[in-house]
Parts: sequence; structure tokens; C-alpha cells
Amino acid sequence: MKNLKNALLLKQLYQLKQLGYKYTSVSAYQETEPDLTLPNNLYALEKQAKECHLCTLSKGRQKVVFGEGNPNAKLMFVGDAPSSSDDSAGKIFTGRSGEMLSNMLENVLKLSRSDVYLTNILKCKSLVHQSLSPSHAHTCHPYLLKEISLVKPDIIITLGDTAYHYLTGDTTDMSQVRGIVQEKEDYTIIPTYHPSYLLRNPSAKKVVLEDLLKIKALI
Repeated sequence: MKNLKNALLLKQLYQLKQLGYKYTSVSAYQETEPDLTLPNNLYALEKQAKECHLCTLSKGRQKVVFGEGNPNAKLMFVGDAPSSSDDSAGKIFTGRSGEMLSNMLENVLKLSRSDVYLTNILKCKSLVHQSLSPSHAHTCHPYLLKEISLVKPDIIITLGDTAYHYLTGDTTDMSQVRGIVQEKEDYTIIPTYHPSYLLRNPSAKKVVLEDLLKIKALI
């Protein structure tokens, strides 16, 4: 489009020159800078995310999986990326890991999914046989930060190493940081294992229960 407009402008300048003009007030075509500011409400933010094509993950997704839950939640859970079932449904934390998370909320914290806010680092499913890459995470990062600023949770529970790493920048292994209360400027972070990890390692359920009871005491 830009090349076409420049070609038409050049043609116009030649025509003016042939008519005897030496100067013209016609200005050269300039590409309009895109508005990179994010909306200040979750509905508009979700709409913008669903139209996002800033990285290669947009080419392989079925649906964008945005956060959901209580827009004024005191607790926010941050996972890593949508699963295949999330991608098909366009909903977050579906399938077996979603069922486990719901059970954790209901049985230990005595809360439902509608009481908390659930989101991920990525809004699109990772490509087959590809782990979450820094470029993809950093592309989605502004959406996550905006969700946090709009929801204003008191406590953020990061689920798994990936979510903890990309939210905090800390690469410490989950086994060393899980359950540790970390006070930040605007909220408290408590890392724990992802439900999908518990499905593969049932023995870790005990320590996650300890983390959840600590969270329950704080709320």
C-alpha cells in the first residue's frame, strides 16, 4: 500500500513539473504510526487480544484464550500457556488440569472460579513440540501487565516455573521458591506448581496443599 501511494505521488509530481511548477505543497506520504496503547477495561482489552497477530503463534491458534473471572478479584492465578483443549474451547484452564484447579479452589480455598481471576502468560497455544519462547512471552507481556493493573489483585499465585519466571524475571527453580510469600509494590506473589505438573507428579499435591493453606490464611 505504501509503495502504491508513493508511486502515485511521484506521478503527480512529474505531471506538475511538466506544467511548469517548480515547487508544490504536496507532502510525501507518511505511514501512520499505530496506536500501541492498551484499553483501560477488560472487555476492550480482550477484544484487542483476540485480534492480535503480533507473533507467529497467531498463525497456529484456533482461538485466543484470554483471562476470565472476577474483574475485581483479590486472588489472581497466572499460568503459562493455553492447552490444546483451551485452544479449541477458547476458555482458560479446561480439561484435566482445569478440573484440578477448580477442585483446589473449591476444596481448599472455598472459592469458585468466578471468585478469582485466571489468566496465562501467553494468550495463544504454543506450537506443537515447541516450548514457550522469550519472544512470544514478551509479546504477550503487556496484556498480562494490563490485566494486573485493571483487576488490582492483592495476591498473585503463579502456577509453574514458566509463569513465575516471566512475571518476576527470577529463574530460581520452583522447588526452591514455591510457597514463599514475596511482597511486591502493588501485590503479593506466591509461586506454586501448575496443576498439569501435579497430574504428572501426584506426590507434589502435598506441598501444593501447604501453599494453598498459606494463601487461605492470608485472605
